[in-house]
Amino acid sequence: MTIVPESPPTSQNLGHEDYPLSPVPIASRKSLISLAPILIGFTLYSGTLFAGGLIGPSFQFWPNLVALIVIGNLILGLYAALLGFIAAETGLTTVLMARFSFGEVGSRWVDFILGFTQVGWYAWGSALMANLLNTLVGMPESWNWLVILVFTYGFCITAYLGYKAMDWLSRIAVPAMVLLMGLSLTIATGDMGGWAGLQAASIDDPLPLGAAITIIVGTFISGGTQATNWSRFAKNGRQGFIATLLAFFLGNGFLIFSGAFSAKVYGNPDIVQVMAQQGLLVLGLVLFFLNMWTTQDNTIYAFSIAGSNMFRSQKRTWFVLGGATFALVLAWGGIYEMLVDYLILLGTFIPPIGGIIMADYWLHRRGQFPSLDTPQPIFNWAGITAYLVASAVAYFTGQAGLGIVPINGVVSALVLYGLLSKVIPQARA
Repeated sequence: MTIVPESPPTSQNLGHEDYPLSPVPIASRKSLISLAPILIGFTLYSGTLFAGGLIGPSFQFWPNLVALIVIGNLILGLYAALLGFIAAETGLTTVLMARFSFGEVGSRWVDFILGFTQVGWYAWGSALMANLLNTLVGMPESWNWLVILVFTYGFCITAYLGYKAMDWLSRIAVPAMVLLMGLSLTIATGDMGGWAGLQAASIDDPLPLGAAITIIVGTFISGGTQATNWSRFAKNGRQGFIATLLAFFLGNGFLIFSGAFSAKVYGNPDIVQVMAQQGLLVLGLVLFFLNMWTTQDNTIYAFSIAGSNMFRSQKRTWFVLGGATFALVLAWGGIYEMLVDYLILLGTFIPPIGGIIMADYWLHRRGQFPSLDTPQPIFNWAGITAYLVASAVAYFTGQAGLGIVPINGVVSALVLYGLLSKVIPQARA
């Protein structure tokens, strides 16, 4: 375990910026009750509903569909939780850990790919708000630019203020979202004719099991790679592991289940539109607003952490505003129609980062990172080579329909780095 300082220099200023370039000191660590809602709010993302909608109609509800959701989210949850354990033990984010496994300059690729993915999703979410209001309440499309402007900057307020503001938002929003979704699912069960109706529901063309698990795991494994932004605030590795597992197993699993359930009953995975169909339009809009805010602020926060590390700047809040402005330009430029497929493709290339960090921490460094002040090589060629090969493995196995693509990337990266770190010299900067 790396010992973090009790109170680093300029602690007050760093605390306001949430320690973007240093370990979180012990005095600033948070409880499990504080961490879990933030992480769960991050995973309660509307896009996950659509992933559930892809698998729901292809499987009988019990035991096939339920078992599939449990297995897929357990894989995802364990991956994110293992990174969460490392983050809590060291107080470091994924991008700071990457300095050790990719090198002082090589880690900037990690900053770029994680940051660009998050700012792209942030822009997509702002555009999605306008699209939903067009569809559900008949708002004129000529107003979209203003709606996008308001929500782009509105959703980043809590990220700008930092952990404490995000904590309070999540404590209020997460229980409210769970209650609203539970209400909708209860009505849906009645509309379907209860348990017997669910079991008797027709099944579409079967989806291959590997493809179904890939959809579940791949939906939010990119987010799992960056959950360290919050799990680093845990008091110890055990709490970081538990909080992250709860979020990615239960939180993400609940969204997958809801999307699959809604698609099975109504042929539509979007629970907001389903709630409108159930006569709960206002409650559906409240749910969607809370859902987007708790994910969007986490998303732009993740961008700010990556940007701070890339430019070695303590001014995380500047990157919140800068990222929101960049996202605004992307959203106005039509990202809603253009970028989603590309961002999903990036999901293939993000999971190997997590595998390399795990291998570096447990296999190469035996559970103890050096101080961030310790000189690192400009490029850690063991990490870079493992990343390139593992990404190729993930991509081509995906094209061939072999295995679970994100897991292929993680496992390949872990094994390759474990081997290469023993044979490739790591020259110091």
